[in-house]
Amino acid sequence: MTMDVQAIQKEIAAQRLSHNDFDASSGNFLELLIFNNRFVILIISVLLTLVLGYSATRLTVNASYIDMLPQHQQYVVNYEANRKALRALGDSVRIVVENKTGNIYNPQYLATLRKINDKVFLLPGVDRSFMKSLWMPVVRWTQITEQGVVGGSVMPDDYDGSAASIAQLRQNIGLAGITGSLVSNDQRSSIIFVPLLDVDPATGAPFDYGKFWQEMKSQVLSMQSPSVGIHIVGFAAIMGNLIAALHEILGFFLIAACIASIFIFAFTHCVRSTVAILACSFIAVVWLLGIIRFLGYVLDPYSILVPFLVFAIGVSHGAQKMNGIMQDIGRGAHRYVAARLTFRRLFMAGLTALIADAVGFAVLNVIQIEAIRTLALTASIGVSLLVFTNLVLLPILLSYVGVSQKAAMRSLETKQASGDHSLFERVFHVLEHFSERGWAIGAIVVALMLMSAGYIVGQKVQIGDVAPGAPELRANSIYNHDDAFVIHHYSLSSDQFAIIVKGDSSGRGLVSYPAMMEMDRLEQYMRTIPGVQTTVSAADFVRTYTAASFSGNLKWWTINNQKDVLSESIDDVFSYNPELMSNDFSAAPLIVYLSDHKASTLTAVANAAQNFADKHNSGAVQFMLAAGNAGMDEATNIVVKQANTMMPYLVYAAVIILCFISFRNWRAVVVAVVPLVLTSVLCQALMVMLGIGVKVATLPVIALGVGIGVDYALYLLSVQLAFQRGGDSLRVAYRKALRFTGKIVALVGFTLATGVSLWAFSPIKFQADMGILLTFMFLWNMLGALILIPALSHFLLQTKWVAPSTRAVVLH
Repeated sequence: MTMDVQAIQKEIAAQRLSHNDFDASSGNFLELLIFNNRFVILIISVLLTLVLGYSATRLTVNASYIDMLPQHQQYVVNYEANRKALRALGDSVRIVVENKTGNIYNPQYLATLRKINDKVFLLPGVDRSFMKSLWMPVVRWTQITEQGVVGGSVMPDDYDGSAASIAQLRQNIGLAGITGSLVSNDQRSSIIFVPLLDVDPATGAPFDYGKFWQEMKSQVLSMQSPSVGIHIVGFAAIMGNLIAALHEILGFFLIAACIASIFIFAFTHCVRSTVAILACSFIAVVWLLGIIRFLGYVLDPYSILVPFLVFAIGVSHGAQKMNGIMQDIGRGAHRYVAARLTFRRLFMAGLTALIADAVGFAVLNVIQIEAIRTLALTASIGVSLLVFTNLVLLPILLSYVGVSQKAAMRSLETKQASGDHSLFERVFHVLEHFSERGWAIGAIVVALMLMSAGYIVGQKVQIGDVAPGAPELRANSIYNHDDAFVIHHYSLSSDQFAIIVKGDSSGRGLVSYPAMMEMDRLEQYMRTIPGVQTTVSAADFVRTYTAASFSGNLKWWTINNQKDVLSESIDDVFSYNPELMSNDFSAAPLIVYLSDHKASTLTAVANAAQNFADKHNSGAVQFMLAAGNAGMDEATNIVVKQANTMMPYLVYAAVIILCFISFRNWRAVVVAVVPLVLTSVLCQALMVMLGIGVKVATLPVIALGVGIGVDYALYLLSVQLAFQRGGDSLRVAYRKALRFTGKIVALVGFTLATGVSLWAFSPIKFQADMGILLTFMFLWNMLGALILIPALSHFLLQTKWVAPSTRAVVLH
């Protein structure tokens, strides 16, 4: 499939052949297989589009709490092993119902709260046994008297809305000690805590976040009024907001398609070829969505971005094929002949470039998070489909419809007669100078300065979230306003870092004095760590119930070393607070409430807990990290940090191997890869400057940018090497390479950048971040290739160093 300059000269003679005069038996096996069966391939493509298109219409959008976790990370393994003891620490939402005109001790407010509570209680997927609110009987008050512990439900059993029953409610809330947790500090709002199940027990289907959020909007948020405010926070609320924003994402897709159409038509001035390119790229997206549905996957808020990338990549590669066919037709070739000759020249170049794109996606599999692996699989399938739709189907389509003769002639006139008058020619004239020593040295020095500065700044990039609230959404989003409301009005935040406390292997392992004392010591220690609001554990409640058993005598406000006394107190803890102890008393969570979930806070808390565990773990008690939403965030940050260290090396290793296979020259590999390295370093510095942390959503950017960015080097450098092998000097070879592929490289760069730049306006913050970073990488990779390839070639790829055996793919 590779060709050199002599082969081009032979083809020029063939370009003027008619369809009948062309030797249809020429070409290799793959070319003959494809073009001798054009009609069959078209029919198969139409049938596949119909079948997969129907499948795509049944594709659903959802998310999974478990899939967002790094399931092989030790924190998550510990959580899964002790999940029955941590049922209240999994996926959950908090519904805050606010009285805007007064406090919660109001009959109308309490009636509204009850109505919301009852509606939520009946929703599918709610873990009703651990649901809490003022209207749930599991929320109890206790009081220590001379007769022992007395108590009952916080909501009086005989509540009737009267002043007396409301006064009793007020007293019960004080006795229950839930101010700051279930009731706000200013007494103007209260929380309905709603734990969620991973699987709907009625249907066995995964929890449907989109459906749940629709229920929240129709049954809960619809009850907002001038007097009642409702704020909902939690993973399900975040996912619900992301899924609800998908209609806006589809709008960006359509806008991107329109812009790509404008770019291509402005380049070609040909309607039929523009439609063919867009159609083939769109077919790849339809097939991708249909295949995802057949494989049993769903689109989640992260993988929903993949169709955008597949479409943009398809359009850019399709433009390469269209350009070759258009110029051949302009030289007099029949559209069938032009399609075959272009296929010969460009198939290997396109295949290598698409393999590089696929590798960039595939490397994401090193991240042990199922949601990212699904994204990697989805993207790899999409790029693989482009090999057929854009490298095979598009030439076949154009062999039938061709391009307008006027557009074909115009492409040659622009190329041959524009002289120094066109913008492209003036830019190309400047770029040629970078093959000269003075300009080359200047470009390399500037590149080294930028790389050094970028490296220094990039070292400050943070792993994880750098701001409070939900980083997936805009800072001014309704969710983040709701989250700020909870933080401001409640003492206990929704950021919970839970340490799993395990007793010995005997029955009721935590019913021991050493275990309770160690748990108590850890609790007191964690309260001294910056970023910790407070802690809650069974050990803390044991003191209360021990004193209660002895008429409330403060001398008994302790953890007793008598097993019978301790056992009775722990039984009381389980009776009144079942979420703080497992049924068999073998495991318990020690819950640490954090001021935020910033990466620095999580790391400090995790390190402190682990240090304590390393010193105090024994046969009587073991402390294991971690559970709670903050614990899962820290587990994710640990995996992301490891992947961020390893993944770039894997991406570059793969790209280097592909480049070496293509060029067979280590000097050419260096020339191709250095611009990519520069862009990667600058991208990390940009993340620091924009306050973007390395997390699940942004980690794929480097891999995608490198995999797609290497296309520019493949297009430019391969042509330059081909002309150098023909005897041209470096400057002449680079000049011809620019005129051969320069406009297409620019078109590819701007098409990709424009397509993803629109994401910057998305209501989804992580999509906006990815859009900014990918736009930067696509443009800088393009500029780096145009400037650094000739500059580096001056020192590494002078004609005398380009071996005759160098394999180069020539593009038209």
